[in-house]
Amino acid sequence: MEELLKTTDPTIISAATAYLKGEGIEAIVFDVHMSVLEGSIGILPRRLMVHEDDLINARRIMALLDIETTPEDA
Repeated sequence: MEELLKTTDPTIISAATAYLKGEGIEAIVFDVHMSVLEGSIGILPRRLMVHEDDLINARRIMALLDIETTPEDA
């Protein structure tokens, strides 16, 4: 799995996941349960992960939607 994006905004995670699913790309959200540890105040980012074979297409889709992704060299 490769990190596609990281954000504290749950609406971006939700939208990105939905658009990727619509294109047949499975996306998994990591760090969801960290909000329990932080008191649900939203300071810890969640990561959206995709299979490495889908990463290029997922980045292309996010670019079309103007959703910023994690830099390729990160």
